Amino acid sequence: MTMQNDTHADVGLIGLAVMGENLVLNMARNGHRVAVYNRSVEKVKRFVETRAKDKTIIGADSLADLCRLVQRPRRIVLMIRAGAAVDNVVEQLCEYLDAGDIIIDGGNSNYLDTNRRTAALQERDILFVGAGISGGEEGALNGPSIMPGGNVAAWPAITDLLQGIAAKTDDGAPCCAWLGNAGAGHFVKMVHNGIEYCDMQLIAEAYHLMSAGLNMSVSEMSAVFARWNSGPLNSFLIEITAAILAVADDDTGQPLVDVIMDKAGQKGTGRWTAITAIEQGVPAAQIAEAVFARCISSLKTERVAAAGILAGPAPKAADANANDVVTALADAVYASKICAYAQGFHMLSAASSEFGWHLDLGSVASIWRNGCIIRAAFLDHIRDAYSVNPELPNLLVAPHFADVLSSAQAGWRRVLTTAIERGIPAPSMSSALSYYDAYRSERLPANLLQAQRDYFGAHTYERIDRPAGEFHHTNWTGTGGTTASTSYNA
Repeated sequence: MTMQNDTHADVGLIGLAVMGENLVLNMARNGHRVAVYNRSVEKVKRFVETRAKDKTIIGADSLADLCRLVQRPRRIVLMIRAGAAVDNVVEQLCEYLDAGDIIIDGGNSNYLDTNRRTAALQERDILFVGAGISGGEEGALNGPSIMPGGNVAAWPAITDLLQGIAAKTDDGAPCCAWLGNAGAGHFVKMVHNGIEYCDMQLIAEAYHLMSAGLNMSVSEMSAVFARWNSGPLNSFLIEITAAILAVADDDTGQPLVDVIMDKAGQKGTGRWTAITAIEQGVPAAQIAEAVFARCISSLKTERVAAAGILAGPAPKAADANANDVVTALADAVYASKICAYAQGFHMLSAASSEFGWHLDLGSVASIWRNGCIIRAAFLDHIRDAYSVNPELPNLLVAPHFADVLSSAQAGWRRVLTTAIERGIPAPSMSSALSYYDAYRSERLPANLLQAQRDYFGAHTYERIDRPAGEFHHTNWTGTGGTTASTSYNA
């Protein structure tokens, strides 16, 4: 039974949680007639009678009803929990779809699942698209960043829909572009979320150093973040941090942030990013450290117990040079942010080569400029870097970023020295500096690692005075013989 005007819709959406509801309202505002369905039909009824009332939104009471309402070729958007739920809904949907119909998975699905679903549905003449969507509740309603990939045959039929509801940059460009085949869109969204973990962790580390290390008040810190937001660090996350620190708790009158438990949650995409980087062999330790920082925060009971056992440095009085440290801290956060993006874009480049996606990295930076959680002014510089050199091996060596890092590194090192002296953990910021120092090192101690590997396992090594790709083995003990291990990746 249809719960509103029984006119055919031009798009259907399944899943009326926060993101789903707000995307539907966005679509309706942009001229689309939307049919909606949710596993709980009561939720459909409530939505149609409240937020969707008097809008071009039609309720459906079953998947069959939804598919009947949507005109062909059908465009069905899924906003449901990643994993088995997507497979279950897709399988049920296919009973009611025809050749050429399109399924758009707008949730945070794993890109490997999207690879599989795209191929499997193509065999059934159904076009599958995995579209990463970022922006949270506000973005979904007013314009998110959308990262579509999958079966490219679907793109002409969904371009107007996705680009129409997406955020727009200051020059009017939609924050949505086709990224590549199969799981390209969900891979880009995954990396976006890994970078987001880093951005948030860096801000948290800056807050921690100002609070516990410099004894600054919450109002003073709010003012610092507001000031940073008017400069190179201008971004959505810096903006909301300043706002968060200005809010008082209604119950206690204290700053609200001070009464929030220091245990961070996570939904898995940051962890996927770290795991994928290891599988790719891409150095993205900063992303992993941001994930691990959330993990250690969850050990609240253990940390409270350890605080009474493990010694740290003696507390220090207020720093007379606190303003200088805060100035250096801005440099440290910005430099570390560059390293996080460098690692993320390295992952994108590696995946593009592995899967033949031909990702336009400048375009990725462009569609992140508005709507998404990591939107920031400095993404313009990333777009420009790849426009000048699409084959750029690493963002760190782009002229603009190389100059910024050179200028920032004195403050960066000073901040980390201060954090270490005062016992303030800064895992993401320190990992970023280690990454920078490693990448700029002409020679690293991996020669000793190779010698050790050859000593205990005859794994061989290359020599600096012989052609690359020529492998050698030494009988280190005199009793090991000349037999060497073959090379393989396990």
